[in-house]
Formats: sequence, structure tokens, C-alpha cells
Amino acid sequence: MAIIVEKVSKWFGGFHALDDINLEIESGSLVALLGPSGSGKSTLLRLIAGLEPADVGKVWLVGEDATHRSVQARNIGFVFQHYALFKHMTVRKNIAFGLDIRSVAKARIAERVEELLDLVQLQGLGDRYPSQLSGGQRQRVALARALAVEPKVLLLDEPFGALDAKVRKDLRAWLRRLHDEVHVTTVFVTHDQEEAMEVADRIVVMNKGKIEQVGTAAEIYDHPATPFVMSFIGPVNVLPSSSGLFQSGGFESTQPEIFLRPHDVLIETSPNGSSVPARVNRLIHLGWEIQVELVFDDGQVVMAHLPKERFNELQISPQQRVYVKPKEAKSFPLHYTI
Repeated sequence: MAIIVEKVSKWFGGFHALDDINLEIESGSLVALLGPSGSGKSTLLRLIAGLEPADVGKVWLVGEDATHRSVQARNIGFVFQHYALFKHMTVRKNIAFGLDIRSVAKARIAERVEELLDLVQLQGLGDRYPSQLSGGQRQRVALARALAVEPKVLLLDEPFGALDAKVRKDLRAWLRRLHDEVHVTTVFVTHDQEEAMEVADRIVVMNKGKIEQVGTAAEIYDHPATPFVMSFIGPVNVLPSSSGLFQSGGFESTQPEIFLRPHDVLIETSPNGSSVPARVNRLIHLGWEIQVELVFDDGQVVMAHLPKERFNELQISPQQRVYVKPKEAKSFPLHYTI
């Protein structure tokens, strides 16, 4: 394992930022720490980097106890959300900075910088200053600088959070390709579910200082371990188990709430033995998908997501009467809370 976090806790005054965290990250993997603000994901990243000390527990890096090592001794590459580039230095000098302070031979520095400019697709821009680059280009310079010293682990804290949606999406695909080339163990923090699911090999879902679930994108979406994971990863309808939608559909649960994904809401234009009538209140066209807001006779509102082809087959319109049943739903034991 490249990283082992063992029984780690961290307090900031009376705030319990991390609560008995245990986590193992395989060498060469790309892992996302995913969660809402205040979940502890950035604190965990900074603790791995050595920027914050653990109050309890240990951190192991590549088989060695790094709990009390300095940031410099951990051989970590760290990339911040706002790049932290040196404005007075050219791209080349920014990338070379870590090598310069390690007194690496100038010929080797020049060679390594050119390798990295090629790797991050910034050939020909080495003599520019950060102010002459786009946001996406500056972020790639920051990544190149972190990779220059050949770190054991690369840590990224909300690396694309300051960029607009189109650039962010392009850089996500680029980061995945970059990782497949260099294979350095990488951990990145994000609150964006789509970003984590698109880029990471495995996702660590965090909430209130605890790890709720670790798994692949498919595992956490299709088999969520807790109500929080199901609510945070992708859209979901949370309905009382007493709803006629579930009783008629054959879903029985002793729990007060049932979770239903919008794509698991089946809509027909004529009734059958197990469907429940509802009114189409609103249609939201997203091109590849149509979101349908349904209102049942008891006032309950449910969202359904239809592929464009299915919507075209049904030809439904606002205020139309339709008939609905669940394809699949999930409930959780009472001791789980969102």
C-alpha cells in the first residue's frame, strides 16, 4: 500500500474534524476524497501531506511510518486549488523550483523541465509568465511542478474548483490520461460527484469526519452503504414507506423511508395492475435526458428521469395523467442517519 491511515482523529478546538479514520490506498491508484463542505476531506489530505498533525493515530507512506515526518521528508507533491505559482517566475522556472532547491544538476533540471512541458502539453509556453496563461494552463503548470521532484504520492486539493465548467471537464479527462502515463499514487479532494466518478479508480465518501464508504464509482452508486451515500451520489427521491407507490409495486419495508432513483421510476400512459396514477407537473429538457416532475394524488412529488428515446415513445406533456411504478428501491436500517 502507498498510503495507510490508521485510527486517525483530529480536533480543531471543540470541532471533531476527523473521527477514527482508517484508510488504505494502493500504490499507483487514483483516489478521490469526496464529500460536502466540512466532511473532513481536505483535513485528511493535509494530514497525509504533513501540513496538519494527527492528534491520534498514524500515517504510513510506502511502508514507512511518516506520522512525525516533516512535509519535506515525506516526498509529497501537493497541488492547491489556486495553483500557488510564483508570479515573477516563468513557466520553466516554476516547474524547476523544487529541483533547484534540491541542488539538482542544471543539465538534468533543463531535461526534466522539457519532459514535463511535453507531458502536460505546454510545449512552447516555457518562457511565459503565469499571468499570460489561462486557468487550465496554470493548473497544468502546478501539476508539472509537483511532479518534477518525482514524488511518491501526489495530492490535489480541489484542483479544478477555480475553473469554469468546460475547462474543468477537459482537465478531468486530461488528469486521467496523465495518471495512466505516470502511475504516481494520486489522491484528490472534490465535492463534485461527477468529477470523482469520472476520474477516480476508487472513491472515499466522507461525511462529518467519518468515512461512509470506499469503492468504485459503480459500487457506491449501485450499492450505497448508507442513506448519506445514496443521497449524495446522484439524485434520489426519499419517500415514506407508507406511500401507495411502494405498496402497489410490491415493495415492503419496515423502515420509515425508502430511497428511489429517478431513473428507476417507470412511467406508462395507461394503467396496469401495479401502477399508481400521477400528474405530470413539469418537464425539464436536458437534451439527452428529460426530467419529469410527477405529483401523486396525495400531494407527494417524485422526480423521474427518462432517456430521450423513451420520452419520445411516451409523448407525454404537462398536466397529463400518467401511471407510475418503481423498478427498484432501497431502504436502510434505522441506525443509519443522513
